[in-house]
Amino acid sequence: MNIVMMGPPGAGKGTQAKILAERFDLLHLSPGDLLREAVREGTELGRKAKTFMDAGLLVPDELIVDLIGARIREEETGRARGVILDGFPRTLRQAEALDGLLEESGRSLDAVVNITLPVEEAVRRLTGRRVCRGCGANYHLLYKPPRALGVCDLCGGPLYQRTDDTEETARSRLEVYRRETEPLISYYARRGLVREVDGRGNVDAVTDRLVKALRLGP
Repeated sequence: MNIVMMGPPGAGKGTQAKILAERFDLLHLSPGDLLREAVREGTELGRKAKTFMDAGLLVPDELIVDLIGARIREEETGRARGVILDGFPRTLRQAEALDGLLEESGRSLDAVVNITLPVEEAVRRLTGRRVCRGCGANYHLLYKPPRALGVCDLCGGPLYQRTDDTEETARSRLEVYRRETEPLISYYARRGLVREVDGRGNVDAVTDRLVKALRLGP
């Protein structure tokens, strides 16, 4: 089964993609992970991507598509039962490129999961992270709160909110998603591929809904 995971920032699509990939033997592909791996290994694509990353620029669509395509082609003779894409595609141009990549490898897209989440819930999730200034440990005010407010459980250091976790930044990210990525839902809905899943609740509850929506269970 070949799946695209969609949903606003804070919906937990990365977490859920990893869970589904492990449980159902799917190849999990995330552009961020692939970029970091390519840069770390010093591949040709990694070197090209690094020039943009070092300059603080977005990596062009062409390079992202090449990275995804290379992994899909590698997996043609692999053991995975399918592919689950997390964070790709983000634009209509990327979606059209993905169609071509899958067609080249004799695959087709089976489902597009749209994890829905109310805006205010997404903001709460995105702004709840806290980081220890001493040891770098991560906490979340909703899901992994420290035992003492503002104090790290591990080293006793002070906790702080990163600048990219503020409400202003969170709302900006959600607006970018709405403007650039939501049109993809219409693109895939016209092909009857979209499965909407409620992203509220804990991780296990959302996973159960995903399994039912995708009919992956026994």
